[in-house]
Amino acid sequence: MTPDRDFDIHDHIIGLNAFLGGTANVVLQLSRRPVAYGVMDSPVSAGNVMHRPLKRLRTTLTYLAVALLGSDAERQAYREAVDQVHRLVRSAPDAPVRYNAFDPQLQLWVAACLYFGFVDLLEKLRGPMDEASADALYRYCMRLGTTLQMRERDWPADRQAFAAYWQANLRADAIDERSAAFFHALIELRMLPRPLRRLLVPGHRLVVAGCLPAELRERLGLPWDARRQRRFQRLMRGLGWLLGRLPRVLRQFPLNYCLWDLRRRMRRGRPLV
Repeated sequence: MTPDRDFDIHDHIIGLNAFLGGTANVVLQLSRRPVAYGVMDSPVSAGNVMHRPLKRLRTTLTYLAVALLGSDAERQAYREAVDQVHRLVRSAPDAPVRYNAFDPQLQLWVAACLYFGFVDLLEKLRGPMDEASADALYRYCMRLGTTLQMRERDWPADRQAFAAYWQANLRADAIDERSAAFFHALIELRMLPRPLRRLLVPGHRLVVAGCLPAELRERLGLPWDARRQRRFQRLMRGLGWLLGRLPRVLRQFPLNYCLWDLRRRMRRGRPLV
């Protein structure tokens, strides 16, 4: 699947989306039970969002930055760094849920969630894309998976094939009590100090619920009604208006900063993850 030569990903990058849709996208990814247990039971404590939220945020933002904006050499360097961590993320022989961070089908699901969230928020802020732009963006976003171990042949052939894959794999009934409790801890920002939670949680809860597909929202018991829908839509329209008036360098922050930081780390021989 060859990217379009005249396609410019920079026209579609909004750094704020990583914050707006971040928690909802984690819920989407972890709605696949092996992914959830791989994260919850990971022995890599340095990447645990509940214990090291800032480090987890930096790693995630850097991955998005290098996958979408990085060169082939930068993607390869980051893949090798992530591989060192992922080698530790595999289930024990007697684990109730089997997982392996190198499973290309699980990586396909994670990449699909990242793509879905990217496009969904972009259209919530800007409105629907024309068909040609949407197709070009879809082909480009295969990098969200191939920057790790997802095989190129596994990426659905086109947007119609992706829609079929998405509907077949989006299953609210795969969320069990343990993973639901983990999701609620993320939504309620329990990794942050209490004063910050009081300030941020009401808006965070609204945005997470607004970004989730209805079936997952209902499975988690997140309240939603016409009033909340109107509030969410007003927020998206307001942010879209504001972002549309920012210069590109500010609109892309912090992903452009994360890519700069990755390049700095590579030059200095510092750890990338």
